[in-house]
Amino acid sequence: MSNFLEQFIEDVKTNVPGYVAVTITEVSTGVCYVSNSEKKDFDPEIASAYNLEVVKAKQNAIKALGLKSNIQDILITLNNQIHIIDLSENGEYFIYLAVDSSKANLGMTRALLKKYKKDVVSQL
Repeated sequence: MSNFLEQFIEDVKTNVPGYVAVTITEVSTGVCYVSNSEKKDFDPEIASAYNLEVVKAKQNAIKALGLKSNIQDILITLNNQIHIIDLSENGEYFIYLAVDSSKANLGMTRALLKKYKKDVVSQL
């Protein structure tokens, strides 16, 4: 694994309150560049595969509606977790982050994700 990906995972694990799992996945192929989970029963690569379908469905909806917009992020709130699917500006990959909603603050989580993805954006 590349140093910048290792550093990204470490930064997110260490600094995002309620951290559960994270992946970086290529949209065109579904290839997961990197993944990590704090929970043995939470497979982030399976989650990313399904979230890829969410991304593609939303992209198709935007196209069908004739909107001149790109997805910035997709927020999925569960009763005990928050899932953020953050697309790169060029739409080539997304970062998927899951956090425990009882320990996380949505605003802080989004701000930290934006902070730590800067190195990933410059390298991918």
